[in-house]
Amino acid sequence: MILTQTFAPDPTAVGGSIVFSALIAFIPLLLFFVLLGAFKVPTHWCSIISLIAALLVAVFGFRMPATLAGLSALQGMAFGLFPILYIVIMAVWLYNLTESSGRAADVQAIFSAVGRGDKRVQALLLGYAFCGLLEGLAGFGAPVAIACAMLIALDVPPIRAALAVMVGNALNVGFGAMAIPVTTVARLGGNVPADAVGATMGRIAPLLIFFVPFFVLAIIDGARGLKQVWPVALAAGAGMSVGHVVTSNFISYELTAVLASLLSLAAVIAVLRVWQPTTPDDQASAPAKEKVPGGRAVLGLLPYLLVVVILSAAKLIKVPTENGSAEILARFDTSFGWPGLHGNLLDAQGNVATSTIFNLNWASSPGTMLLLTGLIVSAVYGLNSSGGRFEYSFGRGIATLGSTISSLKVTILTIAMIMGLAYVMNFSGQTLAIGQALAATGAAFAFLSPFLGWIGTAVTGSATSTAALFGNLQATAATNAGIDPHLLLSVNEVGGGIGKIVSPQNLAIAAGAIKTPGSEPELLRKGAVWSGILVVSLAVITVLASSGCLSFLVVS
Repeated sequence: MILTQTFAPDPTAVGGSIVFSALIAFIPLLLFFVLLGAFKVPTHWCSIISLIAALLVAVFGFRMPATLAGLSALQGMAFGLFPILYIVIMAVWLYNLTESSGRAADVQAIFSAVGRGDKRVQALLLGYAFCGLLEGLAGFGAPVAIACAMLIALDVPPIRAALAVMVGNALNVGFGAMAIPVTTVARLGGNVPADAVGATMGRIAPLLIFFVPFFVLAIIDGARGLKQVWPVALAAGAGMSVGHVVTSNFISYELTAVLASLLSLAAVIAVLRVWQPTTPDDQASAPAKEKVPGGRAVLGLLPYLLVVVILSAAKLIKVPTENGSAEILARFDTSFGWPGLHGNLLDAQGNVATSTIFNLNWASSPGTMLLLTGLIVSAVYGLNSSGGRFEYSFGRGIATLGSTISSLKVTILTIAMIMGLAYVMNFSGQTLAIGQALAATGAAFAFLSPFLGWIGTAVTGSATSTAALFGNLQATAATNAGIDPHLLLSVNEVGGGIGKIVSPQNLAIAAGAIKTPGSEPELLRKGAVWSGILVVSLAVITVLASSGCLSFLVVS
């Protein structure tokens, strides 16, 4: 009898008031932020406690049957495990293969040589372009840690290195880990097409990301750096911006950060072939200990080159279907209604909700492409020791996967709990109530929307978590305010990336990577200036786009 109960969310469930309902609905989020920000409770405990609070609010505040509330949490946890954590684990594993094989040092030497020994150029190569590439593949804090460590090894001052990387990486965060934040915000934001959200982000982000290389130069060497190295910054920004637009709109939004970063790298290398900056002594880094032979260079970069080839082929090769064409592997995917929930959960209009359908895209998932890449790389590394210097085996590659999963166990728990929290809030009507209350601000919400994403990532440290927490809220507020939901869902993630600059987790990662414990307050103080400039600029762009002045930015 319990499993046959139906439930439709009511945004005025508490006292018949949208305001009271919104205030009660905000309790789980407020609890999460206060526990994490004020009391420094570990994120996984914050997510567990907040999930419990969301379940209680759903049952006692919004009158959702307890069984359906529990099933909502389970579906959210399942979505957190697959595809989100599946992709994250495989992407981090791919980078860890270069570390465990010892070839990461060759990758670092390659960038030292390409940067002509100029710390400012190397900061652009590593903190902007290469970090963006790692963000597109792995995300989750690993790119900042890696790029910071590499810049320190190249003699860049620690605080400046950390700031350059955090600011340089920010606008690729929304497309991180094969654009998992985009997939998540589209799924939870009314199940809108992720391609449209990604394409919109790919048009908005370049308006800001073009200028970020100049910010990096200013951080590293002030006005002198801008004067002496501006051609490299121009090439880096232009390459990244063009890559964002072209990849997200015409190739695959999942590959946006990867291909855009590669194009940025190529643009910088092209400029350096015909032009070389004047390098002051204090900006000259120590030369690499040895020149990396061509074969070793290819093997060091193999994971990043191969994953682009495999992902591109999987996305671009189509097969005919009854409804036109589809990705070659997508025909092996399956979907099913979540047991006990599908058919019993109604939308606000009383229709059977489609959000309870679970898409098991095991074949076409970017995680599967990353898994295949990792297996190939493990085999190639096992067969090529580069003259005995890098002894490796396929078995060690598989063992590295096991250690990667073990190192992410707290992360796995956290994301699963946060996704459970998001689904409970969405399915019970809690985010609907908050969204409708915020929508009362009307057109003003267009300006506030990026700040919501900024706050989410600033607190949680994850654009994916921000997508889970605020995706449905942004979509609801957009609909009620007469704004295209694709716009607000997009700026939620772009703003979320900007918020990562000041995220406590990101600050801690950067401070650890530059081996300067206790530097978080200084990084926060200096990083907040750049983060503030970017998010206010994004808010202005959002207002202009919502009012029709920049309507070409929105893909519906």
